[in-house]
Amino acid sequence: MTSISFGDAVRRSIQNDPRYHPAAYELVRDALHIAAKKFRDENADDQHVSGQELLAGFRDHVLSEYGPMSNIILEQWGLQRGEDVGNIVYNLIDVGYFGRNDGDSLEDFAGGYVFATAFSEPFLPSSARSTRASSSS
Repeated sequence: MTSISFGDAVRRSIQNDPRYHPAAYELVRDALHIAAKKFRDENADDQHVSGQELLAGFRDHVLSEYGPMSNIILEQWGLQRGEDVGNIVYNLIDVGYFGRNDGDSLEDFAGGYVFATAFSEPFLPSSARSTRASSSS
């Protein structure tokens, strides 16, 4: 990370790419910290996480923070798929707030999980979850 403040980084990012609500940037930053704690040793110098690790931390954080309202909030903030999370990360890289490792790419955020399912399924009755899983096979 660099000397630019997070607020300045968000303002600059939104000037360059207005698709995402400012709160989406804070959500992704917080999810990054959660993913680093989950997947990296606290004492390690490099707290870098992969795109898929960040998405796992993002899912955990969003579900914990917003529960059954997750999909509605994410949609309002412009976050509908993993690539949106990646776009926010790369917007913050472009303005100098986050660093980047060799080999990192926006494609690292593709796939993973379907937001509509990942953020609603945990709140469905167990009978609906099993029926839904069976019908999608």
